[in-house]
This record gives sequence, C-alpha cells and structure tokens, in this order.
Amino acid sequence: MTALTPLRRYVRRLYESPAPELDLGTFRESGTILLSNEAGGFHYDANFIVTEQTESGTRRAQIAQTLSISHSLKRFTFSAEIWHFTQPFLKVNAVGNLWALSYAVRRNLVVDGGFDHGFTETSTRWEGFAGFTYLLPHRLWPKR
Repeated sequence: MTALTPLRRYVRRLYESPAPELDLGTFRESGTILLSNEAGGFHYDANFIVTEQTESGTRRAQIAQTLSISHSLKRFTFSAEIWHFTQPFLKVNAVGNLWALSYAVRRNLVVDGGFDHGFTETSTRWEGFAGFTYLLPHRLWPKR
C-alpha cells in the first residue's frame, strides 16, 4: 500500500452563471482537498469540497464529500461513488450514488458511461451519461 496522495486546489470564478450545476449549484469560490490511494487492486478517492453559494446577495458555505472506488479488469474499469452535498439555502442535504463503466479502446482512447441516482427529495433523481476521453498522441506545445 502506498501513502495517500493529497491534492489541494482553489477556484475563483470571474462570472457566476445563474443556472445551477446539478446538485452542487453554481459557485463563485471553491476549495477542494482530494485524497487518493490504491489498495488490493482497487483505486479510491476521497474528496472534500467547500463552495460559496450566493442567492439574492446572501452568501452561504456549501460542504460536500465524495468517496469513489474503482477497479480495473483488463480493458474495463468499474467505478462506484457515494456523494453528499449540503444545500444551504434549502437547509437540506443531497445524497446519492454514481455507477460507471469504462472501456479502453486503445491506450489513448477510453469510452465510458453510467448513471447517477439521488436518494433525497432535493437530489437529482436519475441521470445517465456517456462520453469519451482522447489523449492526443503528440504534445501541443514543447516540453520545458
């Protein structure tokens, strides 16, 4: 087992859209701590997120946690995640889970899909998704 790999980030938006971003909501400022590790052939990530929600000039902190676990088997990777977000203006919590399957077509092309299901009344009830990731075969700019 290797040591936990922490990653910290801070995001500040110049423009805050009035449209919500699913359960998370649209934020102006965000801080994130990401922890990841591997154990017994499984990769896991624990994420801790704090965002600033704004409504009619009032600002509130939104707290979120996620735990995701994935396991690869040849070209397939299966992932599961449980998530929780506070919804400060509604004074409730959104809780749900996500399941995904990805397939590596080639070393630089992965297709994936899955679904997300919310458990609480204010969570997104069902959401499906599909996509792909393509890694360019050559760098776009020279290495420093």
